[in-house]
Amino acid sequence: MIGFLIRRLIQAVIVVILVMLIMFLLVHVIPGGEARAVLGPRATNIQIRQFNIQNGLTLPIWDQIAHYIWNLSRFQLGTSPKLNQSVTSLIGNHLPKTLILVGLATILAVVVAVPLGIYQVVRRYKPEDYVLTGLTFVFYAMPAFLLGTLLILWFAIYLPWFSVEAPQTQSALSVLADPRALVLPVITVAAITIASFSRYMRSSMMDAMAEDYIRTARAKGASSRRVLFAHAFRNALIPIVTLLGLNVGTIVSGAVITESVFNYPGMGLLTITAALDDDVPTLLGALFVITVATIAGNFLADVMYAVIDPRIRFGRA
Repeated sequence: MIGFLIRRLIQAVIVVILVMLIMFLLVHVIPGGEARAVLGPRATNIQIRQFNIQNGLTLPIWDQIAHYIWNLSRFQLGTSPKLNQSVTSLIGNHLPKTLILVGLATILAVVVAVPLGIYQVVRRYKPEDYVLTGLTFVFYAMPAFLLGTLLILWFAIYLPWFSVEAPQTQSALSVLADPRALVLPVITVAAITIASFSRYMRSSMMDAMAEDYIRTARAKGASSRRVLFAHAFRNALIPIVTLLGLNVGTIVSGAVITESVFNYPGMGLLTITAALDDDVPTLLGALFVITVATIAGNFLADVMYAVIDPRIRFGRA
């Protein structure tokens, strides 16, 4: 187990370094260069040269790579020329709000999707199963912008129960002070996640219920409830753990479309605003944080395998 963790950690570091190099190359393949993208098409040659000197873009390529990796390792992501603020402080301001939004949506999705998938297995091939399957397909295929817009139309305009816009606050904790404005964004993210998680849970439970150890437990006289929860449930959770691990990147990156629809000041809105404004340092800084979170999520998912299923022992034949 320890050997596996060490190998996975080394692989994660290598992947992060490779992603950093790709991000460095992306900066240098921007049409007109980073200076033209930041300063705009009306920038003079003198302004462009001054920008390149200030940001070390006139140094040899290997010196630029070493300087770039060194800055990223210290989480120095540059300064946003559009907002005149360090990218690190921008991420520090927007990331906690995204953690609240997508974190609440993920918790709600797991709480609803896992029992829903189990219920569909219990009532498999019955009318309830077919109805729930149809609903999950609808929500899974529905774009986030459409679902968010419909929720605003129904529950914020026709029925003014909730706010049209998400909480507009500077601090993350104050987001929770206006729960009515947070309900619709959370439901928008959670509904699509529930559709995905419940389908995986149903499929995983169906596979587990067909295993030999389930037939053995039934032959020994175990009740249906014990067979379902004591034997099948734990093994069926493994795909959900994988999804949760892969979802760490989404939790950090934010729901880009949902945050745009509700004007929620999180990482998703920060990323799309930086892309539209040609704010290269902010965009690359956000992508770097999202990449690290995604790799960390995959690492945590691998570790959780052994915790959930004792039959899995990494590094053994």
